[in-house]
Amino acid sequence: MDKRLFWLALGSFTISTEGFVISSLLPDIASDAGISIPLAGSLITAFALAYAVGTPILATLTGEWDRRRVILWTLVFFVLGNLVAALSSSFEVLLIARIVMALSSGLFAATAQGTAVALVDDHHRARAIAVVVGGTTVAVAVGAPLGALVATIAGWRGTFFAIAGLGALAGAILWYRLPRGIVGTRLPLRLRLAAALRPGVPSILVTTTLALVGAFTVFSYVAPLAIEGGGLSPLALPGMLLAFGVGAVIGNIAGGQAADRFGATRTVSWSLALSAAMLVMLSVIPTFLPHHIAGPALMAMMVPWGIVGWAFPPAQASRIIKLAPDAAPIVLSLNASALYLGVALGAVVGGAVLRYGAPADLGLVAAAFPIVGLGVVLAERMLARPVAMPAE
Repeated sequence: MDKRLFWLALGSFTISTEGFVISSLLPDIASDAGISIPLAGSLITAFALAYAVGTPILATLTGEWDRRRVILWTLVFFVLGNLVAALSSSFEVLLIARIVMALSSGLFAATAQGTAVALVDDHHRARAIAVVVGGTTVAVAVGAPLGALVATIAGWRGTFFAIAGLGALAGAILWYRLPRGIVGTRLPLRLRLAAALRPGVPSILVTTTLALVGAFTVFSYVAPLAIEGGGLSPLALPGMLLAFGVGAVIGNIAGGQAADRFGATRTVSWSLALSAAMLVMLSVIPTFLPHHIAGPALMAMMVPWGIVGWAFPPAQASRIIKLAPDAAPIVLSLNASALYLGVALGAVVGGAVLRYGAPADLGLVAAAFPIVGLGVVLAERMLARPVAMPAE
């Protein structure tokens, strides 16, 4: 295995850590800025929208550039975004910094996978991509909890400083290790749009969006759910994210294996159904249990929620590749955009729930979205079945 893949994975780990740790920082950011937590949640919405819309555009514009150059510049802007966030004097500056981070993160993720494929022979392409994407999985399991822990010690600004330092380290190593002259292929936006209109692809993209809306309606505001709903201390947030991350690692592995063994559509259906059930429980627990029981119960729920939630992405990716194997990179990038659109909308929905309700209401509202997504999957499956014609 080419060791340079692990340095690309370090870059993925760094940018994903920032993306997943932000939910635990919202209460402190809101307090410092003198704003509500739902308004602070626009940091997640702006990041996800910029990622969803900006990544395919930037990937198209830089498709024929030297990939080493693109990777280094994306990390430069990512580090600068984190430094600006750490030193920001207003919420507006912090918001702009997160948009810069989103654009650089999205382009890094797309370019890093293409670079990984170019560094290995044809027989090891899938493994190379798995190593780079694995950085994201490790970020959920380890990076986000560590970032939350840093925030409890050095404040939310300290977390951004730490991520900036890690990003600078990754950039320095990749500057030294990556070869020059790896050039990608420019894919026009019209090809991406054409792929989105292939039979079956739109419904998959809708399902991806709905699943992530449900998940991030709660995950974006896991801090107020834990503190206000479960009576936990802010010091418990790193442990909560760690529990979720452990479940995410298990689910990511199990989801891929289940898709291969039982079928991708069946795995997606079960993931959506069980996710809805988990989300309902995240409302039932703080509503009906006293704080001394609700807090530990919410903590324990993070593991199974992480498992069933993270079983969805690999199975859904398998479904969309099966529909368009000749355009796999394009449809996967579309699925990633749908994913981040779901993250953005989830933060908006969760913010509205907190504005007009309580943290304990988040799960019940969120559960509606995977249920609708399951309906889309089942309806598509029924329509795809051949209809028996009567004999003449």
